[in-house]
Amino acid sequence: MKKLSILSLVLTLMLTALPALPASAAAAAPKTAVYVDKDNHAFIPLRFLNGFAGIQAGVGGQTGKEMTLSKNGTTVVLVSGQASASVGGKSVKLSERPFSGNGTTYVPLSLISQTFGLQLVWNKTSASLTIAAGDDSATLPVLSGALISAGSPAAVSSRHTYTVGGRSFPVQMVTVSLLHPALKLDVVLAGNTVGRTEALGSIAKRSGAVAAINGTFFDAYTDAAYKAPYGYIISRGKMLKDSPADKRTVFAYDNNLLAELIPGSQFLARFNAGTVTGAIQAGPRLLVDGKVALNVAAEGFRDPKILTGGGSRSALGLTRDHKLILLTSGGATIPQLAQIMKQAGAYQAMNLDGGASSGLFYSGKYLTSPGRLISNALVVKTN
Repeated sequence: MKKLSILSLVLTLMLTALPALPASAAAAAPKTAVYVDKDNHAFIPLRFLNGFAGIQAGVGGQTGKEMTLSKNGTTVVLVSGQASASVGGKSVKLSERPFSGNGTTYVPLSLISQTFGLQLVWNKTSASLTIAAGDDSATLPVLSGALISAGSPAAVSSRHTYTVGGRSFPVQMVTVSLLHPALKLDVVLAGNTVGRTEALGSIAKRSGAVAAINGTFFDAYTDAAYKAPYGYIISRGKMLKDSPADKRTVFAYDNNLLAELIPGSQFLARFNAGTVTGAIQAGPRLLVDGKVALNVAAEGFRDPKILTGGGSRSALGLTRDHKLILLTSGGATIPQLAQIMKQAGAYQAMNLDGGASSGLFYSGKYLTSPGRLISNALVVKTN
């Protein structure tokens, strides 16, 4: 991670702008995220600051619209829409005006960070900002362009055909807006029990999911009733399946749906730090920072055909503007799948269980039907 000034931060953020907020959209609280507007002004939710690093923050005053933040005898008072603030009793001009949107009050990050000594570290890989002061530290996703309307779709499906090496691959895809105020993710076990299997559509329907994709590898070929899943499985902050020696890539997300792909060898420390809400482990990793990056030996894959064998594939990817891509394709090798995910717009991407397990469910029906019951699934839900 590279330390940046707030000016450098906002000039560096190159995330794709999201659709403008329709006036008719219903208000709903978004995820806790740093917000950068179209003029590259950075803001942070007031509610996040209350209690962080000893800061006390709230809304009140004579007008009921004054935002007051204090720490160690220094007080900042702002008013929504006003281009000035009181800092330690002195008037200060603002280039970024505090405002409220989607039920959240936002205050200028530059003013707050400079006044209270917050350290800011921009994380390019996850498009996030780490905010630290003393022993307190938090990493928040960065939303750029416009606030996301609660009335906009949280997940949409599409069909595409991508060409790799002169060969065409039809794919099914669901694109999920992770910072949408109504969106939730979960990892669900078949039968809510480790070792069972269930139809992907059944898992989706009983979970109330708008979309679902098959998850980790599992022992699909045993005749035993217990069909062991492989890799870490985390749901709602609880470890459902441990896998301490597994080096394969882990898809993980926190309570703000800030999602990352983490090497298996690093995952347990992240989980023990208490920042992981959900996770599934599969691999291999396909893309790193928009480039094809395959290192199957380092992830512990031993099958010599892992890079040459073709078949039905499932994959997930993350874009630079916090969208999750769920994708299925037929007949692709792992290197071809990596190229497909790059063309689909992913910045980070990983493979999921494939073959007869490959399945994608959306809006009550299969986009890709699995050829067997599966062990677990990543599901997408809305309020």
